[in-house]
Amino acid sequence: MAGKLSSPPTETVFRDAPYTRSCDARIVAVNEMGGIVLDRTVFYATGGGQPGDRGFLRTPDGQSVEIITTVKGREEDGGPDVLVHVPAEGQVLLKPGANVQAEIDWERRHKLMRVHTCLHLLSAVVPFPVTGGQVNDGKGRLDFAIPENNLNKEEITAELNRLIETDSPVGDNWITDDELAANPDLVKTMSVQPPSGAGRVRLIRIEGLDLQPCGGTHVARTGEIGPVTVTKIESKGRQNRRVAISLNET
Repeated sequence: MAGKLSSPPTETVFRDAPYTRSCDARIVAVNEMGGIVLDRTVFYATGGGQPGDRGFLRTPDGQSVEIITTVKGREEDGGPDVLVHVPAEGQVLLKPGANVQAEIDWERRHKLMRVHTCLHLLSAVVPFPVTGGQVNDGKGRLDFAIPENNLNKEEITAELNRLIETDSPVGDNWITDDELAANPDLVKTMSVQPPSGAGRVRLIRIEGLDLQPCGGTHVARTGEIGPVTVTKIESKGRQNRRVAISLNET
């Protein structure tokens, strides 16, 4: 039976501790579609071009529920500050009040973190407005508003790897909505505006290289990204150029 909905905001452990792979939690609700709401979680929810985390919820008596993605809640769940863990079909039905250990697929998450940070560097290397983007498992892409396609794969690859090899620290800080409004150049994305209305906005700072609003998960230093390659540059409309990158896995 589904638990009572309109849950309080989920405590987002991953926000301040992106390297935390698991945490103890309590099930607050189970919605009518089987989505599981926890009081706290290490699972990142789909947003900002980064897909939601996968993994498992494990009970003290040894049961495991596979989670295939994590999403932000609907209004009836309590709104986007409530995170919903979506189980695979045919899983054990967990009930509100149960204690679980929430454990992410770390190998996948770490690749997403590396790619996401690399895309921030890409936006610094290609200094044009960003019209779209996507973080994937081991690869990603950004779309830029550029009138002419004069981008060079080899040159961008070389510059990206040069910035990665600086091993610059990556961190976050917060500014107010008013401070962001007074500094509109911080926002590089044309298609997606950072969330406002909560009073503050999170910035990701790559020391000396990039600063922009972002709610995603990132590596601690650029060197952790590892070598990358620009795999494709293609036109997507009259003024849109898509730049795709991939991690060079050995």
